[in-house]
Amino acid sequence: MAALTIATGTGNWFSALALGVTLLKCLLIPTYSRTLLFQRFSVIFMDVLFVYAVRECCKCIDGKKVGKELTEKPKFILSVLLLWNFGLLIVDHIHFQYNGFLFGLMLLSIARLFQKRHMEGAFLFAVLLHFKHIYLYVAPAYGVYLLRSYCFTANKPDGSIRWKSFSFVRVISLGLVVFLVSALSLGPFLALNQLPQVFSRLFPFKRGLCHAYWAPNFWALYNALDKVLSVIGLKLKFLDPNNIPKASMTSGLVQQFQHTVLPSVTPLATLICTLIAILPSIFCLWFKPQGPRGFLRCLTLCALSSFMFGWHVHEKAILLAILPMSLLSVGKAGDASIFLILTTTGHYSLFPLLFTAPELPIKILLMLLFTIYSISSLKTLFRKEKPLFNWMETFYLLGLGPLEVCCEFVFPFTSWKVKYPFIPLLLTSVYCAVGITYAWFKLYVSVLIDSAIGKTKKQ
Repeated sequence: MAALTIATGTGNWFSALALGVTLLKCLLIPTYSRTLLFQRFSVIFMDVLFVYAVRECCKCIDGKKVGKELTEKPKFILSVLLLWNFGLLIVDHIHFQYNGFLFGLMLLSIARLFQKRHMEGAFLFAVLLHFKHIYLYVAPAYGVYLLRSYCFTANKPDGSIRWKSFSFVRVISLGLVVFLVSALSLGPFLALNQLPQVFSRLFPFKRGLCHAYWAPNFWALYNALDKVLSVIGLKLKFLDPNNIPKASMTSGLVQQFQHTVLPSVTPLATLICTLIAILPSIFCLWFKPQGPRGFLRCLTLCALSSFMFGWHVHEKAILLAILPMSLLSVGKAGDASIFLILTTTGHYSLFPLLFTAPELPIKILLMLLFTIYSISSLKTLFRKEKPLFNWMETFYLLGLGPLEVCCEFVFPFTSWKVKYPFIPLLLTSVYCAVGITYAWFKLYVSVLIDSAIGKTKKQ
């Protein structure tokens, strides 16, 4: 806080926030395992790109809602929400990965599109996509937005596309950027005839529908319903115990399994569901564009839809929706409400990643601090508008407290611990899946309503 006070007077508050979170990352170096210091410090060093990207994103924020105090300014709030993001802290600096560097590329790409530097944004996203294929989920948003807003150079007075404004030069330029990045990345594998091996590892369909710990998405609810129906079927003797599949979806292992009552899900089925979920947002972006902000909402929906319906989704993939949603949260009260539900539920769903006793107080304390700040700062920012939560949403979020008490402090002392060790994970996954599904649905409704209102105003 002293550093923040000094920085406030000199105008270097962003540097103070970045320095503060870097020092916290250094304190987290001994956590989780006996990892080499080089690896730990390399993650912190690579986060320099993330810090720079956050700074660039802050420049794109509308300054209409500017409070008198520094802590009430949208840019300050956004800086904290991104730099001090709880999920990114525990995944990269306790669980140990390099997501900060990748999200830095994504945020910088988004910032360049906001700044109308489309070629730079396309190049950065192409590089990002070849670093990690999970960002393929948001590629439709990039493709449609660049085609609609960059390759077509003009609109009609009603906002519809002016087909004669299509620029072949810009299309060729974008295609060339993507081709060169792809050639540099995949060329060596193609030359050595190893491209099939690369794709087989990128899309591991043999690993089963769900990860060892269910990601809190639609399939978690689907699995839970199948489990409930199978238990009821066995109790009522509608099912033969000898015909129950041996591979259990609650075993905690990465494997393929068959559902007992409900139809088993194939990779093709998840692809179809994902495409159906993404298409409405893509159509809105094409037919009813709302500038970079519309692109950002479409990107978030693409990320969230793929998380909801994708094959073998990891729980950490929720960050792909939470981080871009942070930019939206400081712009409109409705988006702030959705962000708080999504981020609180999504972050809590990451708790099982840290399962040792010494990590318990760390993850609870860090999440409480981040959640309290997020709610209080956004409530202050939108204090002149309606409350961010209704009674149902408040009740649901408060329910995370009793859930944590039951999973961490009550269940270990019950007789079920030996016989049903997967129950805490199942409860966490299903409870969080309800909140994330609700946030996804609420965001979709808001996008469709805003698009309809925008069309009405133009008419």
